[in-house]
Amino acid sequence: MTDSDYMGFVGVSTGSSSIMAVFPLWADILGLPTRTLVGHDLPLDATPAQYRALVEQIRDDPHHRGALVTTHKMNVYAAASDLFDELDPFAVSCAEISSIAKRGTRLSGRAKDPITVDLALNDFLPADHFSRTGSEVVILGAGGSGTALSCALSERDDAPSRITVTARDDDKLEHLREVHRQHGTREGLIECVRTDTVQDAAAIVAASAPGSVIVNATGLGKDRPGSPLPDDVVFPENAYVWEFNYRGTLEFLHQARAQQDARSLHVVDGWRYFIHGWSQVVADVFAIALTADVVEQLAAAAEIARR
Repeated sequence: MTDSDYMGFVGVSTGSSSIMAVFPLWADILGLPTRTLVGHDLPLDATPAQYRALVEQIRDDPHHRGALVTTHKMNVYAAASDLFDELDPFAVSCAEISSIAKRGTRLSGRAKDPITVDLALNDFLPADHFSRTGSEVVILGAGGSGTALSCALSERDDAPSRITVTARDDDKLEHLREVHRQHGTREGLIECVRTDTVQDAAAIVAASAPGSVIVNATGLGKDRPGSPLPDDVVFPENAYVWEFNYRGTLEFLHQARAQQDARSLHVVDGWRYFIHGWSQVVADVFAIALTADVVEQLAAAAEIARR
């Protein structure tokens, strides 16, 4: 390795991410061969040709060690999956790539979200929560992260009574149904609902059982302002309200915090998801093993950049 080696970060506004300040600290803790992280910003409406060009750049530059992909995970798979020599089962079944790594001359694509979202969930949700409460999950958004969470939940020993996934896009909902058909998810656990308005989504949230987990997996509040819910939404009592984002305008998070005391809500932001998501991909790109203790060291180091 040389000083010119670097890791990439594929996103929309990578310069705003805390990882830019955190990565050099993590590199020192993990003994990585580089402390340099380079952002690759693509617009939300990027073309297949742009995705292919970026993957080819990563593949062909000997100094580029690999990359984390956020926001564009499904689009990278759709446009460029044929450029990879290896794809893990999650990447194929979820049709997304969140980690791009090199293994010698071979380009590897992995979907780490089903693992990282489960790690983040276990950080705050009691292990027996669903069996003890009989509660359910409402996932607002059927993109890569929402699909990954639905898969992780479906495989839990302590599974929710129902998982409702909403989206405004029929194609995304059909993709999610196909993922669960391939996974062999039990019939009736996943309910996919098209919500054309924020009021449609609010009605589903308000009707969910006390103690339910309500998740913003839409990207709203980070990549673009807004919330999938209106300000007058009523969260179920004792709910766990999880905002996947940790930076941005975070309207959904503010809506939950406004009702935190009155509805006895457990409000969780996306910080631990960020920690697990990045640490798992860094470990994949540089082919290193992570222990729980090391992850906590990384989390502690990252606190300097937390907003």
